[in-house]
Amino acid sequence: MGLLEGKVVLVTGGGRGIGRDTAIVCAKLGAKVVVNDLGGSIAGEGTDKTPAQEVVDTIRAAGGEAIANFDSVTDLRAVGRMAQQAMDSFGGLHAVSNPAGILRDRMAHNMTEEEWDAIMTVHLRGHFNIVRATIAHFRAQQDGVYVMWSSTSGLIGNIGQSNYGAAKMGIAGFSRIIALEGARFNVRSNAIAPGAATRMTDSVPRDEETAKRREAMREINSPLRPAELAAALIADKAKNVSGQIFGIGGHNLSVYSQPRPIHTYSRDGGWDAEGIVADFLPLAEKDFTPLGRWAPQQATEVPKTA
Repeated sequence: MGLLEGKVVLVTGGGRGIGRDTAIVCAKLGAKVVVNDLGGSIAGEGTDKTPAQEVVDTIRAAGGEAIANFDSVTDLRAVGRMAQQAMDSFGGLHAVSNPAGILRDRMAHNMTEEEWDAIMTVHLRGHFNIVRATIAHFRAQQDGVYVMWSSTSGLIGNIGQSNYGAAKMGIAGFSRIIALEGARFNVRSNAIAPGAATRMTDSVPRDEETAKRREAMREINSPLRPAELAAALIADKAKNVSGQIFGIGGHNLSVYSQPRPIHTYSRDGGWDAEGIVADFLPLAEKDFTPLGRWAPQQATEVPKTA
């Protein structure tokens, strides 16, 4: 039996990139898959049924079961129809992976309200819609998994992506709370911050040297890597994993820390502004997070067991 045998999985943004590979991997592992994709541009404009249908055709040609859906995650009623389509077609729904997304990159001082709102609507509101449309079903059947999609653009930061980063940081917090709220109903939620070569990451400006390095790493940084992690988190064998943030890129898997106080300083009578400047800030400086994108971390080489 496959790792996901008997599961019904809804994958949004399933026509391209990470969503496409997630749908194909889940089907290969035995799941029945609803492949949702509006078929819009990277900026969220237009519609095209071709990408989702091509993924469905690929899954069926390999002997799997899949159906296409062409609605938008920005519409709560439409997301409800996705869930209902899964239940009508396959008799159930057990997991949702929601990598559907767009980009509207711009420095904050030049960003328009529409560019900000569009990102929040697709990413943050889209994740809420997915949960709101399915959580009652998951709670009632005492079984359900969410794979939510965050980003280093929010967890660490990236210039020119204040809208995207804010939404992705919000998704990490949202996932944690859904995990807390769902724990006694056997409803799990985890977030993934992927590193993969897709049309979205290709659109991010880079200097010539960085672009060349990216091309050389394209095969290693395949969207198949985060897709495999998404499928693993859906599996019953991962039923004790919830409320976590994982990173994946190339051959590396990471577990992210989550915000907790590092050090607390107390003063009898409390702190006033002068005391904060004179005493607290100099003491706390050693615990500040630098503005650089990456900090040293421990890496462990793990031998294959399967």
